[in-house]
Amino acid sequence: MTPIEKTSLVKDLARKLGFDRVGIAHPGPSPIAMHYRQWLAHGYAGSMRYLHRNAEIRENPARLLAGARSAICVALNYHRLDTPTSGTAAAGRVAQYVRGADYHHVLRTMLAELVDQLRRRLDEPFEQRVFVDTGPVLERELAAAAGLGWIGKNTMLLHERLGSYLFLGEVITTLELEPDAPASDHCGNCTRCLDACPTRALVAPYQLDASRCIAYLTIEHRAEVPGQFHEQIGDWVYGCDVCQQVCPFNKRAPQATHAEITTDLVPARLPLIDLLNLRSGGYRRLTKGTAAGRVSRNMWRRNAAIALGNAKNLGTEEVEVLTEACEDDDPAVRHAARQAAKRSGL
Repeated sequence: MTPIEKTSLVKDLARKLGFDRVGIAHPGPSPIAMHYRQWLAHGYAGSMRYLHRNAEIRENPARLLAGARSAICVALNYHRLDTPTSGTAAAGRVAQYVRGADYHHVLRTMLAELVDQLRRRLDEPFEQRVFVDTGPVLERELAAAAGLGWIGKNTMLLHERLGSYLFLGEVITTLELEPDAPASDHCGNCTRCLDACPTRALVAPYQLDASRCIAYLTIEHRAEVPGQFHEQIGDWVYGCDVCQQVCPFNKRAPQATHAEITTDLVPARLPLIDLLNLRSGGYRRLTKGTAAGRVSRNMWRRNAAIALGNAKNLGTEEVEVLTEACEDDDPAVRHAARQAAKRSGL
């Protein structure tokens, strides 16, 4: 087969497997390599020291596989329409991406099947490596190079029809395929994501200070959350979708259809009392089969304490639980609870 014929086969198989977007990029040096190093130098990675490792590989995906010629980039929609919930107990919000089955497993399984089908259909041997939010890969930049969308002002990959609620995956391969052209930027003069960010983590269009981002503070940051951000975190206990919720492209984006992704393994809202009282068994039940295990049990409790301090009209039980947490053995939980008690006037 010619590179064009092989590319057509790759895209046809990927779509039949359920991917919403598929494109091809050259795995060579990234044009944004200098920008990435500047981003790290500004301290925007916060405590995510792993982002400093293997920077030269992140800037040049071809180093991930000897003889690499192509990067197959895919996207899977995870957008869902939540219905408002009512209740008297204070509850914390959870980002959409973590609520279904663990996307690492889902996409890896789909990409492994894609590779298997290619081996059966092609009459040439090839090598490959599969990545799904793991390994030193600048996924959004590679996906943009493959024409899956453009990098929006909120630094998310955006597609004109699908929006930004997209899981990304890659197959770095020795197959010679036909690269796609990058997509055009359609953000225009819109600044809704910058204006809406509660912690002003979007310091400028296309520039994210991750150390200020609620998703970073509730998921990646392992220690005490700086007090200056507690009030702005609001009721988020795992991640944050604000910059996506206000994006016009997401207002008209279709709902996800993949059964494993759309299942509700983690509820959209979780009672804060239950989270602050979370024990090992409850933690295992909450995170089983999902990506929610990225946050440790005490991090969930820390986040719940922060959210409780932002809740209105705390009930007697909520006050008791928060007061007890002020003497918790975990320093991050203790700090969050004491700050929350102050904000609540306790």
